[in-house]
Amino acid sequence: MRELNVKIFCLLLASISLGLMYAKIDTLGIPLVPNQSSSIWAIEARVEFDGLSRSALVNLDIPDKLGNFLKLDEFFVSRSYGLNVTSKLKDRRAEWSIRNAKGRQRLYYRIEVVPEIASKEAHSKISKTPPIPEKPEYEEPLASAIDDTLTKVRSESADTFTFVSQLLVQLNNPSPNKNVLVIQKGFVPGTEQWVKRIIYVLQGARITARLVNGISLEEGVTDAKLISWLEVYNGKTWEGFDPLSGNKGYPSNFMRWGVGNNPMLNIEGGKNQNIRFSLSQRPYSEADISQERAKTKQSFLNSWSLHKLPLATQNVYIILLMIPLGALVVVFMRTIVGVPCFGTFMPILISLAFRETELLWGIVLFCLITGSGLAFRFFLERLNLLLVPRLSAVLVMVIILMLAISLLSNDLDIDRGISIALFPIVILTMVIERLSITWEETGALEAIKEAAGSLFIAVIGYFVMTSNQLEHLMFNFPELLLFILALFLTVGRYTGYRISELMRFKDLANEKNKHVETN
Repeated sequence: MRELNVKIFCLLLASISLGLMYAKIDTLGIPLVPNQSSSIWAIEARVEFDGLSRSALVNLDIPDKLGNFLKLDEFFVSRSYGLNVTSKLKDRRAEWSIRNAKGRQRLYYRIEVVPEIASKEAHSKISKTPPIPEKPEYEEPLASAIDDTLTKVRSESADTFTFVSQLLVQLNNPSPNKNVLVIQKGFVPGTEQWVKRIIYVLQGARITARLVNGISLEEGVTDAKLISWLEVYNGKTWEGFDPLSGNKGYPSNFMRWGVGNNPMLNIEGGKNQNIRFSLSQRPYSEADISQERAKTKQSFLNSWSLHKLPLATQNVYIILLMIPLGALVVVFMRTIVGVPCFGTFMPILISLAFRETELLWGIVLFCLITGSGLAFRFFLERLNLLLVPRLSAVLVMVIILMLAISLLSNDLDIDRGISIALFPIVILTMVIERLSITWEETGALEAIKEAAGSLFIAVIGYFVMTSNQLEHLMFNFPELLLFILALFLTVGRYTGYRISELMRFKDLANEKNKHVETN
């Protein structure tokens, strides 16, 4: 394949890999750092009323669009009640019914939410353009008061939003004029009825507005209050306004509960009704939250997630996904650096064994087994055995050595020695055979170099393959395998000098430079 085609193919693989990774981070909020925790908010609505010893029907507005929050789950607790969740005109309501409600009744609704991952404010999203309201037929003296107030505000504003802001400042003035007093009569600022009054006044200017009820999720707060807020449409987006100050925006961590003028709670067959809201917050792994977010959103990215596999299978892939990183270490050390070693996969398998024995014990046991096996291999050389029987004899000797070390470690109460059984037996056998052949053909020094190089690469591979950060990235972003594949293909086309060769021929290069300068 031509060089340009390889580069394009590698670039394509890397782009796909990093693109999927970015999509997961941006859409699902998967963290780049392991062991990060966030919070899940639980909001509970408790409905209480006195039954009248007859049938009762309870109708509660429940959240639909939560603004900058995402619903993970919801629960209904209602003993002996029938439950039906309806959704009319995108307004979700819970309907509890019972044949005979007697005494104090309690019903519970609980929702669990997490902050939404979004690039823009979720409050401003619209699915359908709302109609422009008709101007109401106000009665006097309210009509004159509203007309005078709107005329004054219009002269002091530039667009819809500034108009609303100035109107709210006028209506909430600590020293109101006579027109504002007429508008305020019979209403308490800050209540739901006050927001409805503001909407009624805005209809006189043919401005589309609506009531939004929500809860501010604040740390340390357990008893929450429903907040009535004002939202105004300017022909493009919805914008929130504080009905008391006129400031644009929303309360901090504002979770929308309901939109519109429909009552929050309606009870038939009961009296002394009351609704209370409570908050609770618990820490939760951000990685687990991202998986719950993927399930809730039904994102296609979840199909490329290992979290949906059985737990035992996940544990296997946690290790398997680290093997390409170990191979990357071998490729770099052999192709770019030039460190000699036995084979390609032997250092990787030794690194995997080091994960269980720990590094220091692993090195000691590896040296002990290969050294003893090499001595036995030299003894077999005198017997002039055929290749396959000789390898089999070395294999039996390796197992005997491992068994002896494990028994001795058990008697000495050394746990790490027992885990020697995790060493790849066949690979150790081949290492011993390869070491002995190299020893005979090129000398002891070259054999020791290759053995030391293999052990050196295995140690580096151990640190790479036991990194919590890399393990987190590979498991949560398995598409990084495509990026690693692109690196392998790129390094595979490398034809330059290795670092060891540059160091080896450094003196020759210096002599050549001196000769050129002399001429």
